[in-house]
Amino acid sequence: MDATYIKNHIEQLKKDIYRYVQHKTLLKYTGNPLVDENQLFYMLLPFFNGDHWDDEKYEGIITVGIVQASLAEHGLINEYDATSKEQQLTVLSGDYYSGRYYEILANSGNISLIRQLSESVVLRSEHEIRVYEPRQYAIDDWLDSITVIETECISRFYQLYNYDQYLNIMQINLLILRLQNELLNYREGNSSLLLQKMIESFVPVDHLNFEQYLLKKLDVLIQQLQELLRISSIKAELKQYIAERLIR
Repeated sequence: MDATYIKNHIEQLKKDIYRYVQHKTLLKYTGNPLVDENQLFYMLLPFFNGDHWDDEKYEGIITVGIVQASLAEHGLINEYDATSKEQQLTVLSGDYYSGRYYEILANSGNISLIRQLSESVVLRSEHEIRVYEPRQYAIDDWLDSITVIETECISRFYQLYNYDQYLNIMQINLLILRLQNELLNYREGNSSLLLQKMIESFVPVDHLNFEQYLLKKLDVLIQQLQELLRISSIKAELKQYIAERLIR
C-alpha cells in the first residue's frame, strides 16, 4: 500500500458520495458537495489498516460523508445576504443532502448509526451556533468547538464499530489541519467568523501575539500527534501518510 493506493480509494469514496446526492440543478448552481479528503481518509482508515470491513461499514462512511457535506453546505450560506438564487439553492442543497443520508440509513435499517449521526449533528450544530452567541468563550473553548465540528461525525462512526484506537489520532490531526488552514487564511486576510471569535477571545500570554500563540499551539499538537503515531499499532505506511501532510 502506498500513497497512490490511498488516494485512489479516497477518490472512489468521493465519487460514491457524489453519486448518492447527484442532482442536475444543484450541480449547475452549487457544484458538487463539499467533501474534505482528510476526513475521507480517516473514514477509510480502519479499512486501510486491515480491520474487518464490509458493505455495511462502507455504506456507513458514505452516509457520514453526506452528513458532513450537508453541514458544510449550510456553513456556506452568506449571513449577510441569503437572498440570491445561489444562496437559496445552497440552503436547499444542504437540506437535500440531509434528506438523502436519512433515506440511505432508513433503507439500510441501520438504526444505531441513525441515532449516532443524529446526535452528532445536534452537538456539532450547537458548537457552530456559538459564533453567533453574545457569550464570551475562552480560546480553548473555541479549540474544543473546532474539534467537534471537524471530527464528531467520524468519532461516532468509530465508536459504533469499535474503532476507538484511531480516535485520538483522528481528532488531533483534523484539529491541526483545520488550524493550519485557518492560519493560512488569517495571513491572507480571509478570517472565518470562527477565527474572528478566537481572536476576540485571545488574551496575550508570554508576550505572544495571536499568530505566535497559534503557531506554538500547533507545535504542541503536532508533538502530541507524533507521539500517538509512535506508539500506535497502525501500519507504518499510514503513519507516514499522516505525517507527510503536516505543514510545519
